[in-house]
Amino acid sequence: MGILIGGIGSSHAPSIAHAADAEHQQRPEWKPFFDAYAPVRAWLAEQQVQTLVVFYNDHLNHFQFGAYPTFALGIDDSMPVADEGSGPRPLPPVPGDVELGWHLAEHLLRDEFDPTICQAMQLDHGVMSVLPLLTEPPWRVRVVPIFVNVLREPLPTPARCYRLGRSVGRAIRTWPQDTRVAVLATGGLSHQLHGPDFGLTNPQWDQRFMDLLEQTPQALCQASHEDYMFRGGVESVEMMIWLAMRGALDEHGENFTRIQRHYWAPMLTGYGLLALAV
Repeated sequence: MGILIGGIGSSHAPSIAHAADAEHQQRPEWKPFFDAYAPVRAWLAEQQVQTLVVFYNDHLNHFQFGAYPTFALGIDDSMPVADEGSGPRPLPPVPGDVELGWHLAEHLLRDEFDPTICQAMQLDHGVMSVLPLLTEPPWRVRVVPIFVNVLREPLPTPARCYRLGRSVGRAIRTWPQDTRVAVLATGGLSHQLHGPDFGLTNPQWDQRFMDLLEQTPQALCQASHEDYMFRGGVESVEMMIWLAMRGALDEHGENFTRIQRHYWAPMLTGYGLLALAV
């Protein structure tokens, strides 16, 4: 049976990739952020995680508005790094887990989810600003990416994201192979990148969000998109992607071991990290 060892929620941002590639890990404005991932990286290695199922959103790098799905599942042997405007980052392609990917697809369809199946996928900073913080190339894990639309109306509801995660969690546990799996959700936290509220962050709300995610995720499921945007800025609707990770751990209730929780907000976005072992 598939072994789900836990879940991780992490902010993603192009600035993370830029800082890593420029080797700014020891600069004062970045050191607390990069240091926070060391316990999570050690935990994944100790648990010998083989596959990461990653809930994320694409930023018009793989998908375009001419064909923009609500949910999409990447099933590919190898996924290149997307060119986000200045050439792809100097990272090797990410190996996929095709067999587990097809199992997830079949299970999601039985649960009445209808993800777009992508047998060719490129990964932008929604995945690639975080993955190198958790493992280093040559990549020691395979990745099954699950895209969530948080950009173009109509958006899935927070409750739907949570139920998507529940379905994925059940699918992992029914996978007949003894694959060790962790789920990762990326996005947010509070930020707004345009308009009169450009630069808005709300650290108090970000911390409250992580409290509720651990203890009372149903409260976050009941919130509207406007609730998230009012508290954390328009782009912070990405936070609901974290509910998919929490949903995958649903059957464990609150019986978690917290591996790490960290928050850092020195710039244009709140950087959050939460890792839970089951």
